Amino acid sequence: MTAEVAVVGGGLAGIATALRCADAGRPVTLFEARPHLGGLTHSFTRGELHVDNGQHVFLRCCTAYLALLDRLGVADRVTLQPRLEIPIRTPGSTESTWLRRGDLPAPLHLAASLLRYDPLRPLDRARFALAALALRRVDPTDDRTDRQSFGEWLRRHGQSAAAIEALWDLVGVATLNATADEASLSLAATVFQEGLLTDPAAADIGWSLVPLRELHGDAALEALTTAGADVRTGTKVRAIEETAGGWRVRTDDGEATFGQVVLAAPPPVTEKLAPPGAIPLPHGWSGGLGSSPIVNVHVVLDRRVLDEPFVAGVRTPVQWVFDRTRQSGLASGQYLAMSLSAADDLIDLPTATLRERLLPELTGLLPEARGAQVLDFFVTRERHATFRPGPGTASLRPAAETSARGLYLAGAWTATGWPATMEGAARSGAAAATALLEKNVHEEKEGVGA
Repeated sequence: MTAEVAVVGGGLAGIATALRCADAGRPVTLFEARPHLGGLTHSFTRGELHVDNGQHVFLRCCTAYLALLDRLGVADRVTLQPRLEIPIRTPGSTESTWLRRGDLPAPLHLAASLLRYDPLRPLDRARFALAALALRRVDPTDDRTDRQSFGEWLRRHGQSAAAIEALWDLVGVATLNATADEASLSLAATVFQEGLLTDPAAADIGWSLVPLRELHGDAALEALTTAGADVRTGTKVRAIEETAGGWRVRTDDGEATFGQVVLAAPPPVTEKLAPPGAIPLPHGWSGGLGSSPIVNVHVVLDRRVLDEPFVAGVRTPVQWVFDRTRQSGLASGQYLAMSLSAADDLIDLPTATLRERLLPELTGLLPEARGAQVLDFFVTRERHATFRPGPGTASLRPAAETSARGLYLAGAWTATGWPATMEGAARSGAAAATALLEKNVHEEKEGVGA
């Protein structure tokens, strides 16, 4: 008899794990404490607006995430740039500077844009190219790399404060959820090598055309149910206990026994649920891994002020601005969302303070908005949006397989080699399911287990 699998957590990692196991013919039960699937990529309604909790984008190199969308049957509900194009504004400017990829091989595909990149002096542009070539040679898997600060490495390679702010952090803060000084060189090298320095097409940007709940949560519920999985939302797992025949999972609704368990929960929950010694890390490892916040500021205007799907800001607190009008269902005017990563200094500020501080910054970045009327202004906050990707992070990111037989881990915070992105979550789910299924095949051949 094939043993049943319990997946604890219904974010992207748990969804990817559960689908992979169900597709392999395993009976699967997925537990999610929230009333919906999708984890940190979800939506809610505010009046007639459909609001995403955060502005999530992906790149062409995010192959695991794109495969998950395909499996969910929603690949037609996202769009992907045919060619990387990022409009960049500085305060007071009336036109954008464009970062575009050309036809040359990487990393020369960005050369033409960099030669005309107004936010940097010519000397900084030349030094950026030299540092980019050096970063291609960095080994992200080396423990010595992980223990270095990306900011320190950049300065050793001739990068000025202006270059770090206007180019390296433009990409790094959004993907790592940390500034260069606060980020592991290993994770930064992965981001830039995978996205910008190897394949010219890798960094083409994609985004959802529908609310994230429709793209992820609702689609996952339908796909899992169709695959035969038992999805239990609004069900919090209180404890798991190893038994002679597998694992006992306890919720407020009772107990059930499973052959294998995949913990696809946040690090603090995982550390609390996992039996002592199952995860080969020191006590308190989840606290050491930490978390980094993201703040999203939502502004509804009475007219269109941005003609592009997004714009990036340099020399301003406004990092990225996204046009969310279509996804929200807004019939007139324009809905803009400012995405502010590494937001430690903003996460606890009242909405009124953020409005007073950021609306002038928005109009400074987009002069077209100066005459527009603000119809609505609100803030969403993810206090624990990602793990904190500082130097030494890799030593606190466990592998999918634990020391306890039949217990596995998934989550963007596990040892994927990637930062905490949708791609990292999808990769972790695939890794956990692969480890579980391969172990199960081996045990069946050996005559062990159910």
